[in-house]
Amino acid sequence: MSTLLQTIRADLHNHTHFSPDSILSPKDLARRARETGLGCVAVTDHNTVRGGLAACEIADGILVIVGEEVRSSEGEILGLFLTKDVPRGLPARETIARIKEQGGLVGVPHPFDTLRSALREDVLLAEIHRIDFIEALNSRIVFPIHNKRALEFARKHKLPVSAASDAHSPREIGRSYVEMAPFSDPSEFLNSLSAGRLVGRLSSPLVHLISRYAMLQHKLGLLPP
Repeated sequence: MSTLLQTIRADLHNHTHFSPDSILSPKDLARRARETGLGCVAVTDHNTVRGGLAACEIADGILVIVGEEVRSSEGEILGLFLTKDVPRGLPARETIARIKEQGGLVGVPHPFDTLRSALREDVLLAEIHRIDFIEALNSRIVFPIHNKRALEFARKHKLPVSAASDAHSPREIGRSYVEMAPFSDPSEFLNSLSAGRLVGRLSSPLVHLISRYAMLQHKLGLLPP
């Protein structure tokens, strides 16, 4: 059997309309994941696991990792394999501890991205031994140099790297993903991620306008709170 047949495509950072800047429903996320050939998708809504839990109920053949993109007081942190919300606004060290208490994994989304609330570099270095992986390919990055810096940083510190569409709308799903071996728990996930291959491309910077539109829709009460 070829190596390709032993892998799945895992898109490891995405948002449903449980995030205030997304128009993507859990149902549409699962449907689009199937259409693009994904075998796994991580749902990492801003400061809540509700989107991931909702997606799990309707995944229909897609492995859903319940996660959260937590806004710590020092920048954003990804938690994967979660069961309950990690509160926003805590120091990074406390945020990481809350994720670990649930048996979750800690990732750093879009590090070095100066246009978003990336985890501060000094904090990233201070907490490096508590971090499980670095996101080295994020499709919503505007300047490719930020992905390049993330990859170089991960290699320097010998950390696994992930890839993600960071989707906030249906057409973004599957833009970037990791080809990796199937897994059944967080430990196996990390082992598979370490040997995985990043695949994907950047989205148009215009996708950020979708997030502005989504925020307006939420304010008008046209999307679920």
